[in-house]
Amino acid sequence: MTRTKGRAKTPHRTGKKNYGRTAAPRRGGRPSREEAAQLGEHILDIATGLFLEHGYGATSIEAVARRARISKRTFYDRFADKPALFGAVLHRIVDRLRPPANVPLVMGAELRENLERLAGMIVRAALSPQAIALHRLIVGESGRFPKLAAVVAAEGGTAEAVQLIAGLLERDAHTGRLALDDPVFAAEQFLYMVMAIPQRRAAGLGMAMAQAELDAWARKTVSLFLNGCRGSG
Repeated sequence: MTRTKGRAKTPHRTGKKNYGRTAAPRRGGRPSREEAAQLGEHILDIATGLFLEHGYGATSIEAVARRARISKRTFYDRFADKPALFGAVLHRIVDRLRPPANVPLVMGAELRENLERLAGMIVRAALSPQAIALHRLIVGESGRFPKLAAVVAAEGGTAEAVQLIAGLLERDAHTGRLALDDPVFAAEQFLYMVMAIPQRRAAGLGMAMAQAELDAWARKTVSLFLNGCRGSG
């Protein structure tokens, strides 16, 4: 084999490596919508675990970014601050505690049956492991973090439940079967009657309710509530 005269030609140096024609093209630009959604879910998974395990105050944005293996810039591209992150975590937990879309919340016109049905769903959701962990977090830290209480009020799903229950109560109040001046206030009281004691006891503030107690809880609570709301006529 003969050598050509002079120096062999080499590629111009541009500061970049020459991978040749066989190198796979490098992807650039923004991630796809699917990739962005997956990353968002990954961040929420990490944040949920940290919040529920260590609490709101002890969970920093730096810790979430480090555990999720993302930069803080990537984090701030998706969440404005820690309260916004916690709001997204809370919203997702509440959304996952809701009954499936194919399960009706209200069936028929009988108020007692509908309230018992809703009460059973509320108790089951309130006693789920994530709901109990979230309850402990809120009780323990909302006093030190006023923004936390505001996030819970906005994202906790309570307003939606109150609105649904108040609508049912208002319908029967119009017929005279209930004596109610303020259906919204009554709905709020019903909601706390249903879930407060079972959730507090499950969180360690007393002995957890046995299954037999829970089975009768919705029926007894609805009976007591309706007896208090029943008109004199």
